[in-house]
Amino acid sequence: MDEGGSRIRRRVSVRKRNRPSLDSVSTACPATELKPSDEEEDKEMEAGSRRRKTVDVQPVEIIDSEEDMFGDYDSFAENSLLAQVDDLEQKYLQLPEHRNHATDHATEDLCSGSNKHNTLNVPTVGDCTELNIDEHMKNQSRHEDVSIEPEADILYDVPSSQVLFFENLYKSSSDLGDPSTEEKDWNSSSPKTVNEKLPVNSREQPQQTVESSSKIRPSSDANMRKSLKDHLKSTMTGNAKAQTPIFSRTKQLKETLLSEEINVAKKTIESSSDDLGPFYSLPSKVRDLYVQFKGIEKLYEWQHTCLTLKSVQERKNLIYSLPTSGGKTLVAEILMLQELLCRRKDVLMILPYVAIVQEKISGLSSFGIELGFFVEEYAGSKGKFPPIKRREKKSLYIATIEKGHSLVNSLIETGRISSLGLVVVDELHMIGEGSRGAILEMTLAKILYTSKTTQIIGMSATLNNVEDLQEFLQAEYYTSQFRPVELKEYLKINDTIYEVDSRAENGMTFSRLLNYKYSDTLKKMDPDQLVALVTEVIPNYSCLVFCPTKKNCENVAEMICKSLSKEYLKHKEKEKQEVIKNLKNVSGGNLCRVLKHTIPFGVAYHHSGLTSNERKLLEEAYSTGVLCLFTCTSTLAAGVNLPARRVILRAPYVAKEFLKKNQYKQMIGRAGRAGIDSVGESILILQEKDKQQVLELISRPLENCYSHLVQEFTKGIQALFLSLIGLKIATNLDDIYRFMSGTFFGVQQKVLLKEKSLWEITMESLRYLTEKGLLQKDTIYGSEEEFQNNFHITKLGRASFKGTIDLAYCDILYRDLKKGLEGLMLESLLHLIYLTTPYDMASQCDPDWMIYFRQFNQLSPAEQNVAALVGVSENFIGKKASGQAIRKKVDKNIVNRLYLSFILYTLLKETNIWSVSEKFNMPRGYIQSLLSGAAAFSSCVLHFCEGRARQLYNAGYKSLTHLANANPEVLIRTIDHLSRRQAKQIVSSAKMLLHEKAEALQEEVEELLRLPSDFPGIVASSTEKA
Repeated sequence: MDEGGSRIRRRVSVRKRNRPSLDSVSTACPATELKPSDEEEDKEMEAGSRRRKTVDVQPVEIIDSEEDMFGDYDSFAENSLLAQVDDLEQKYLQLPEHRNHATDHATEDLCSGSNKHNTLNVPTVGDCTELNIDEHMKNQSRHEDVSIEPEADILYDVPSSQVLFFENLYKSSSDLGDPSTEEKDWNSSSPKTVNEKLPVNSREQPQQTVESSSKIRPSSDANMRKSLKDHLKSTMTGNAKAQTPIFSRTKQLKETLLSEEINVAKKTIESSSDDLGPFYSLPSKVRDLYVQFKGIEKLYEWQHTCLTLKSVQERKNLIYSLPTSGGKTLVAEILMLQELLCRRKDVLMILPYVAIVQEKISGLSSFGIELGFFVEEYAGSKGKFPPIKRREKKSLYIATIEKGHSLVNSLIETGRISSLGLVVVDELHMIGEGSRGAILEMTLAKILYTSKTTQIIGMSATLNNVEDLQEFLQAEYYTSQFRPVELKEYLKINDTIYEVDSRAENGMTFSRLLNYKYSDTLKKMDPDQLVALVTEVIPNYSCLVFCPTKKNCENVAEMICKSLSKEYLKHKEKEKQEVIKNLKNVSGGNLCRVLKHTIPFGVAYHHSGLTSNERKLLEEAYSTGVLCLFTCTSTLAAGVNLPARRVILRAPYVAKEFLKKNQYKQMIGRAGRAGIDSVGESILILQEKDKQQVLELISRPLENCYSHLVQEFTKGIQALFLSLIGLKIATNLDDIYRFMSGTFFGVQQKVLLKEKSLWEITMESLRYLTEKGLLQKDTIYGSEEEFQNNFHITKLGRASFKGTIDLAYCDILYRDLKKGLEGLMLESLLHLIYLTTPYDMASQCDPDWMIYFRQFNQLSPAEQNVAALVGVSENFIGKKASGQAIRKKVDKNIVNRLYLSFILYTLLKETNIWSVSEKFNMPRGYIQSLLSGAAAFSSCVLHFCEGRARQLYNAGYKSLTHLANANPEVLIRTIDHLSRRQAKQIVSSAKMLLHEKAEALQEEVEELLRLPSDFPGIVASSTEKA
C-alpha cells in the first residue's frame, strides 16, 4: 500500500510541475509583443531574474486541502502571476498617456487576446497561455471558412474566479458612467451574459487597437489607484474556495485504501482460505471504527470462535445463545458488515421494540457514513414499502417485528427478496410470545421458502428447546456461558440475604444480615428495607429496582427519596438541574410532580407512562451517571441497554402474574456493566409464603418456546394464508400445506396438535377465509379423478392484506367505511378521527364514565350527530356515569372507540399532551402511544382504501379538483360497484374539502398582505401620539 501511496504522490507532483510557469509563458509570447522602454526593460529583467531564482529553490510538495489552491503560477507570493500583474499595472499608471484611463486599459487588455500595435498586454493566465492558440485560430480561419458566433464565450477556458472578476470590473466601470446608462441597465429586462457585457471579443477581433480604449468611460481617481492585484486576489480566493470542492489528498488515499481492502476482503470471503484478512474478512478501517466509536479493541474469545466457525464462513444459518451482556450483538454486527461491504447485499435486522431500533440506528449510522452504506429505520410510522432500490450503496434495514414482516412482503411482491443477503433476529425467543411471535414466524418462514440465498442469524439469552428452532431455521447452534462480569444472585427474606447456590441442598446459602438502623416511621414506609439495599450502592454506582406495576414504580421512587439524606442532593447537582430544565423544555414547561421531587436525589421512575422525549432524556442521564437509580417495570429488561451494579426485584411478580424464568433471567441480566464493574449483583425480595415457588423458579430450566401461529387465529394462520395467496407464494392447497409443514408450527405439530392434523387445520382456515369473502376458490380439473383447488384473493382480501389489518376487524372496518361514505360528517373532524382510531386499543380501554359524560356534554350539535351516527347516545353515557342499570344492549367496542376518539380530538385542538392527560386522567405516555397507534392505523386504512382510490385515479380523477367537478352519473358508469348515493357523496365531499382549502389559502393571502401590528413605523407613530 505504501508503494501505491508513493505512486499517487508522484503523479500529483508531476501534474504540478507540468503547469506552465510564468517564464515559459513569457517565452511562448512573441518578443515583438513586449516592448517597454529600455529603463523599464532593465528593471523588469532584474525583477524577473530574482523571481526565477525564487521559483527554482522552492521544493515541490503534495497539495492537501489546506495548501495553496492555485499552484505555482497563481499563488500570492512575490514571484506569482499577480505580482507581475501588479508591476505591469503600476507601469501603466506611471505612463502619462495612460494615467487617466488605466483601469479601462486593464479591462480592455484582459478582454482582448493581443494588441494591434504590439503594446503591453496585461498577462493574465487566460491571455498568455492562449496566445499561441489564438495565432493558430487565425491561421486556421484563413484556410477554412468557419464563422464564429458573436455570442461565443470568450472566457470559456478562463477559470470561474477570473470570469467573476471581469464581470465585477465591468459593473464597477458601468456604475461610474452617466445616469442614462444606469437607467438603461435598470430597465433592461433580459438577463445579459458575460459576452454581452464585455465590449470586446478576443477571438473575433484579435487585433484591436489601443485607440478603441477611448470609447470606454473614464474612471475616478480612487479607482485608478486601486490595485488590480487586490481585485484578483480576493475574487480568486473567495470564488475558488466557494465553487471548487477541494478534497484532501489524505482523505482520497484513505478512501482508495478502503476500497482496495474491501475488494481483497471480498475475494477472501469468496475463497476457501483460512486467512481472514485484517479484521474477520473486513477492512482494517472497521476495526479502527470500533475502537473509535465503541472503545472495543479486542474481541472476547467466544466471539472469535463464533466468527471463525466453519458454518459461519460457509454462510449457513446460525442460532447462538449467551447470557445477557455477553456481547452477542457485536458478532451480528460484524456479520452484517461482511454482507454489506464484501458481498454487496442488503441486510435486515429485526429487533423487538421501537426504542431498541432507535438505539441501534444511532449506534450504526456513524458506521454507515464512514463505510458507505445506508442505515434505514423501519419502526413506528417510518419506513418505505417497497424500499428504495439503490444501484451502488447497499442498505441496512433496522426494523421492528411488524415492520420487518411488511418489508419482507414488499420485497417478495416486487421480486427483490434475493437482494436481501442476511436477516438478523435479536431476542429470537420472542417467536413464542403471542401475536408478535406469530408475525416473526411468518416472516422467517417466507424468507426460507422464497430465497435460498438469504442467510438467517438468530440470537437470544433465554433459549431452551433450541432443537425445534434449529429444525425450523435449518441452522447450526453455538452457545457459551461466558459473561464479562461475574453475576451473583441473592434472595432476601426478612432481614436475611441468601446467595443462590445450585450445589446447596435447598438451592441457597446464608450470606449476611442487613445492618441498617431504621426508625419506626421508616419501617412502616419501607417494610422491605429497600432503602438499606440501594444506599449500599448509590450514588457512586448505579442501581435498578424492578417493580410489579407502573404506580408502584412512582411510589417506590418517592419513598426512597423521602428516606435519603440531604447529602445525596449535592452529588452532580448542576447536572441534575440541567436534566430538570431539559425535561421542562421538551414538555412545554411542564414537569411531573414525582420527577421534580426525585431527580435532585438522582432517582427517577421509568415506565410506559413517560413520553418518548422524557424517556430518552432520563435514559441519557442514567447512562452518564447523573441519575443513579431507576425504579422500573419489567419492560426495561427487554428494552434499551441500561446495565447497573445492582439489580433489585421488588417482588417475584409482573403485575399479578408470578415471575417466569425467562423474565427473571432478563431482569437479573442487567446487573454488571462490562468495563466498569468487577461484579454484578441481583437481589430478589420475597415473602416467606413465596419462598418455595421462588426456589422452584431458580432451579427450573428456561421455558420452552412454542409456536403461536394457530393460537393467534386471525393474526396468525389466517393472515399467513391470505398473504401467501396475495403474494402468489403458494396458491393451491398442496403448496400451502407444504409451506405450513416448513413453519415452526409444522415442526412442533406433534406437540401442539392433539385433536386435529395439520391438513385439517389448513383446510379449516382456507374455508373460513373463503366464507368471509377474503378468498375465492377455483377448482381446476385434470383427468377424470384428479382436480386441484386453486385460490385467488378477492378485493376485500387484498385490501386487508395490503393494509395489514387484523382479520378480526377487516369486515368491521369495511362496514364502518361504507357507512361513513354514505353519510360522512365533515362539519368537524371527529368522524374522520373515529374512523382512524385503532380497534385493538379500543378493546383494551376502560373509560372514566364521569369524564366521558362531561366531554359528551361539551360537544357541538354536529359532533353529537357523529356520536349518534356511530351508535352512542347521551342517555347511555349518562346512565353509565350515574351507575344506573342499562337494559339496551350497546356494542362496548364502539363506545370505547368513541372515547378514544374524544381523546385524539381534544389532542388535535389543544396539541398539548399534558393538558389532555390531565383532562382525561390518563398517563401522558399512554396518550402518546394512542397518537402513534392512530397514525399507524390511519396508514393501514389508507392502504385498505387504495383500491377505490386507484380506480378513481385510473379513471382520470387525479386530484381533489377533478373530483369536485366530476359528474356523479359519469362516476357510476366509470367506477365498478359505485352506487349513485356514494358517487354524489364523493363529489360533494370533494367540493367541501376544496372550498375549505380555498378559504384557508384566502386567509393566508390576507394575512400576508396585512400590515403587521408591530410594524416599526406604526409603533413609533402611536408612541409619539401618546
